[in-house]
Amino acid sequence: MPENFLNLLLHPLSVVVMSYLLGSLSFAVIVSKFMGLSDPRSYGSKNPGATNVLRSGNKKAAVLTLLFDALKGWAPVFCVLQYGGAYGLTEAAAAGAGLAAFLGHLYPIFFKFEGGKGVATALGVLMGVSPILGLAIALTWVGVAWFFKYSSLAALLAALLAPVYYAMAADLFWWNFNGAIFGMLCVMGVLLVWRHQENVNRLLAGTESKLGAKKTN
Repeated sequence: MPENFLNLLLHPLSVVVMSYLLGSLSFAVIVSKFMGLSDPRSYGSKNPGATNVLRSGNKKAAVLTLLFDALKGWAPVFCVLQYGGAYGLTEAAAAGAGLAAFLGHLYPIFFKFEGGKGVATALGVLMGVSPILGLAIALTWVGVAWFFKYSSLAALLAALLAPVYYAMAADLFWWNFNGAIFGMLCVMGVLLVWRHQENVNRLLAGTESKLGAKKTN
């Protein structure tokens, strides 16, 4: 591979663009189509995400959607942090890549900029930053979802706690606190809350559907 092309490919801006394009792959739609299921944008909450795919009754499709949506958030962050240093890519580039992948899921160029809410992709980004951080957030989501039975509430609390966990864990574990990573987590948290605004309204009104319930409107 010519050196000039490699340098262009590994430029921080190129990494951000490629991360956005990866994030734009809406696996809820792709997996559903591959498995012969209805487009998740046509039923339930109409959100192309794992939770809505689960409403189709096909657990395998929901699990695959969750895994692939998380993977597209994890891959760019992990690769930049693990291998990017040799090519001049810093933690700021990793933060940009993670945020770009997340924005790609929310506003996918391949699907008319109509994407999901980003919970699984955000979790993947967190796992890319640190498996410990990702696991802590995943356990928070599971605990809240199990106790209250609301996926949206679990996602909201996990989103708000992610930067808090990161800041606290920086003092407890081996990584150094990085302002760019912290800023990325804060921006993702705000966007996650904003994307769940309808869920917030339904939670306050007591009309939010619980996990396992089939939603028809």
